Amino acid sequence: MKKPLTNYAYIDSQNLHLGIRKLGWELDYRRFRVYLSEKYGVSKAYLFIGFVALNQRLYDRLQEAGFILKFKPTVPDGDGNIKGNIDADLVLQTMLDFQKFEKAVIVSSDGDFYSLVQHLYDAGKLEVVLSPDEEHCSTLLKRVAPGKIWFMNNLRRRLEFKNERRLRTEPQEALVNRNTNV
Repeated sequence: MKKPLTNYAYIDSQNLHLGIRKLGWELDYRRFRVYLSEKYGVSKAYLFIGFVALNQRLYDRLQEAGFILKFKPTVPDGDGNIKGNIDADLVLQTMLDFQKFEKAVIVSSDGDFYSLVQHLYDAGKLEVVLSPDEEHCSTLLKRVAPGKIWFMNNLRRRLEFKNERRLRTEPQEALVNRNTNV
């Protein structure tokens, strides 16, 4: 009997959310979690996200969908926008887990993850980099992981949120406007 894969996913939530939103659709996080499990054998999926207390219902839904949330404290920038830069946290968690997973799935189009992706690729521990779309994906990521980068704009039919009835008590836009890290 084949042993199950122990692949882990590390997700830059802000990059994922904003990238998909730029493409004009909304990601169904439940479907996405199933997709990660079925397609890439992901047993743990970390979602790195800035913490805003008003978004507790959203966090609950993401956890119910099977994500392990890793929160970063947020602070307002000079324009009053909420910032919760998760890059260092994602890299640190990946390295802490390095001996625990067979392969890593990195979900981001941010070139700041170049060194991490290169290290995983060179060590034979990179399963794939999932980027929301090719146009906004860092050239550095495209260069460092040949054959290991896929674009989620091709997954719209499979992963788009289609339920007409909202599972939240407020409109999606209200949550997005308060927290740009989703």
